[in-house]
Amino acid sequence: MAIQDGEFRRLIETHQRMVFSIALRIAGDFANAEEIAQDVFLELHRSGEGLQGEDHIRYWLRRVATHRAIDSLRRKSLRPEATAEEWVEEEHALGDAGGRSVGLEARLETLLRGLPEPMRAAVVLRYQEEMLPDEIARLLGQSVASVKSHLHHGLKLLRRKAAVTMKEYVREPARRTDEQPGRAEI
Repeated sequence: MAIQDGEFRRLIETHQRMVFSIALRIAGDFANAEEIAQDVFLELHRSGEGLQGEDHIRYWLRRVATHRAIDSLRRKSLRPEATAEEWVEEEHALGDAGGRSVGLEARLETLLRGLPEPMRAAVVLRYQEEMLPDEIARLLGQSVASVKSHLHHGLKLLRRKAAVTMKEYVREPARRTDEQPGRAEI
């Protein structure tokens, strides 16, 4: 038996942003994320009557959205691991259309889409959904050590790529006031 219509509407209104956001950040494509979110809620409507409580429903939605987005990536065989030069060329071609924050957000989204799928899923769930590594491990069916490794290497890769493509957002280390330019310390 399916979830009743009134309850289903409430669940959609409550969780649609979270489900869509997870799908978008993992799949990296707006239209695909919409389709994934729709599929997740259809599945909830068909077989969600066994879910007990709001936390159980939220966990189930995160899990299904994450797995559907990963499956979508695998179907499309999108495993972008571009070289630093390709990233720089792509960013210069895109330019900064809007304000500084819109440009920064777009660049960060591009960097996130460039992560390999296991790292991207771990980073999105940790920093967007604020899940702990042990929660992510249960959700993805991985060990905690594996999740921590994906987080570590994913952040390291993001930092490396950001250092190349987002130089204008990286601050130089401050100089000490007693240093004089051009003079080496002894």
